[in-house]
Amino acid sequence: MNLDYIKPDNWSIIEEGFNADNVKSSESIFSIGNGAMGQRANFEEQYSGPTFQGSYIAGVYYPDKTRVGWWKNGYPEYFAKVLNAPSWIGINVLVNKEPLDLFTCKEVKNFRRELNMKEGWLSRSFEATLPNNIQVEVSTKRFLSLDLDEVGAIKYQVKPLNSDAEITFQPYLDSGITNEDTNWDDKFWDTLQITIEGEKAFIEAKTMKTEFYTCTFMESSVFVNNEKQDQKPEIKRESNAIAFHYTVHVAAGETASIHKFGGYTVDRKLERSQLVSAAKNVLETVIEHGFTTLLEKQKEAWSKIWEMSDITIDGDVKAQQGIRFNIFQLNQTYLGKDSTLNIGPKGFTGEKYGGSTYWDTEAYCIPFYMATKNENVARNLLKYRYNHLEKAIENAEKLGFKNGAALYPMVTMNGEECHNEWEITFEEIHRNGAIAFAIFNYYRYTGDFSYIPEMGLEVLIGIARFWQQRATFSEARNKYVILGVTGPNEYENNINNNWYTNYLAKWCIDYALENIEKVKEGYHDDYLRVSGKTKITDKELQEWQKVADNMYFPYSEKHQIYLQQDGFLDKELITVADLPQEDRPINQKWSWDRILRSPYIKQADTLQGFYFFEDHFSIEELKRHFDFYEPFTVHESSLSPCVHSIQAAKLDQMEQAYTFYLRTSRLDLDDYNKEVEEGLHITSMAGTWMSIVEGFGGMRVKEDMLNFEPRIPKEWQAYSFKVNFREQILKVNVSQKETTFELEGDTDLDIVVNNKQITISPNNLIKV
Repeated sequence: MNLDYIKPDNWSIIEEGFNADNVKSSESIFSIGNGAMGQRANFEEQYSGPTFQGSYIAGVYYPDKTRVGWWKNGYPEYFAKVLNAPSWIGINVLVNKEPLDLFTCKEVKNFRRELNMKEGWLSRSFEATLPNNIQVEVSTKRFLSLDLDEVGAIKYQVKPLNSDAEITFQPYLDSGITNEDTNWDDKFWDTLQITIEGEKAFIEAKTMKTEFYTCTFMESSVFVNNEKQDQKPEIKRESNAIAFHYTVHVAAGETASIHKFGGYTVDRKLERSQLVSAAKNVLETVIEHGFTTLLEKQKEAWSKIWEMSDITIDGDVKAQQGIRFNIFQLNQTYLGKDSTLNIGPKGFTGEKYGGSTYWDTEAYCIPFYMATKNENVARNLLKYRYNHLEKAIENAEKLGFKNGAALYPMVTMNGEECHNEWEITFEEIHRNGAIAFAIFNYYRYTGDFSYIPEMGLEVLIGIARFWQQRATFSEARNKYVILGVTGPNEYENNINNNWYTNYLAKWCIDYALENIEKVKEGYHDDYLRVSGKTKITDKELQEWQKVADNMYFPYSEKHQIYLQQDGFLDKELITVADLPQEDRPINQKWSWDRILRSPYIKQADTLQGFYFFEDHFSIEELKRHFDFYEPFTVHESSLSPCVHSIQAAKLDQMEQAYTFYLRTSRLDLDDYNKEVEEGLHITSMAGTWMSIVEGFGGMRVKEDMLNFEPRIPKEWQAYSFKVNFREQILKVNVSQKETTFELEGDTDLDIVVNNKQITISPNNLIKV
């Protein structure tokens, strides 16, 4: 496969020339979504070549029974799978009764696919010679509406070039859908009813086990040379599918087209009895608007998103395309409207990882949403975890923890743990700390303390209880240790005293204690409610403090660094630079045994702690740790390059910072990990945003003020970004010569630039 087939462009993702080997990768890269649903960029017409079909509805999943060789106590019973939903995009096309299929065409030329990120639509155009020698010119455009998020729209045009032709369009709905990713080949969907009303069709279906009820719907209109045809379709009905057949005759050079509207109504938002009527209502609205008006509204909606979230880069088209692709996909995946939803690692682009919630949200995504939306969006992400607190307590109870200790799941859809690799499910417990850190990060950035007495304190108490119980007192060390864990570096399993985990545990306990006191002093009614509910006692808090004050941290006097874990220096310390290229990536070339014994680090581990708690360490300590650990890091996690880019920029190692930035921003566009056909790396895309804003822009929040230490790669002429800080929108523009700040609104804002405080007045450009 050609990994460099995406054309550089500031605002679009463009593919030119048809190559069947690229189809599955492009289906991922050109995916579209609107926060409520999404789909891979599958062709509307039939395609008999290798393809990964996928349409997904937010929050709809199936509990696929865990498949393991033997069972362990506390093991999750299922792995939650995001479900390939009933398909509404399909339009079979026949030319003189010959199916249009790019895999079987005699020739395909002038193929062009474009994902227009500025306006939020996907298009495709090509000329094809069918097996019956008819030559046609085809163009399609489709989008998922941001305004009416139950619905998407398709405009599909066919022009015969060398002959008059009979064109047949067969728009259809299909609920006989299977998943690419399944443990037992279960049937996931049960078709309940198919109904037709004029040129509208509806399939009501429900998921097995979880019983999500959905209605998949469509309505179509056919045109010749833009004139609507009053043709009644022939109807073809099967047990799991419904299709309309329209046939029109056009002369060579004339255009036949179909406008198809479709989508989903779901009982997550509506009564089951209302699904069909709600679908009819939304179809009436979109038919009244028509394709063109709906597309204009789409452009307006995306314009508002870009107004706040765009990052511009001058002088480096690939870097510009990369960051916009990341921002675009994040907004397609999650818009913050629904606190019952979260951000799956693949979003709506594939099924790997089950489409569920990971610690990625708290560690990487919340900063992006806080700064480019408003605090309510980030608050919804925190509310999501509060709503799952009882399940987190249940998860801990299954592993033997007591008294309201909470262990948040590694992977979840509804708060239950559903990850089924034991070394991660039971041992990668640092995820608990990321949730506490997100609460701290939210308050630090927004200044909104109210979340903590209302919801957050209960979460912090549950997490602190877990860490206090998870620590073991070592008489040999006269310290508390944490045994049998996996840190962020998943290339080490079942190790003792992962520094990042131990440090996080101590910090979580201290932070919980600090906030118990703050709520007790300032929010007495909330304190009485929370303390009554959690039954915390002074004796228990003293036990927490004892663990926090006496936590063990592995340290090397020789290297003057914290050790990633007790046995790290026992390894054969051969750096990545001395690793043969043919051994890369090691997760695809080496046995797991060999990986576990190696010094190689999948992603930031000790350095993840230095990223979270930068203020706890000096710049000299950061440099020592970065220079020691980065040479052993293979960056085989999508979450790795962004943290390293931020820290390299902090250390003014700009060549490294720029290289890591390109790696994170073009991870999928250039398919660094050789797996893009499985779907995109959505949650790591927020890390790309952080690489610019926190890395090159040097943005931090200290003592309730924004701080900046701007830097710029030599490859760029300038870059700019906006942040919404406490309802004040600040635009930052960094060039090779100077940095400018511009404030929207009507109130002054004090910021710190390169350790010097300055005051920004609204609509008054300040140069530094």
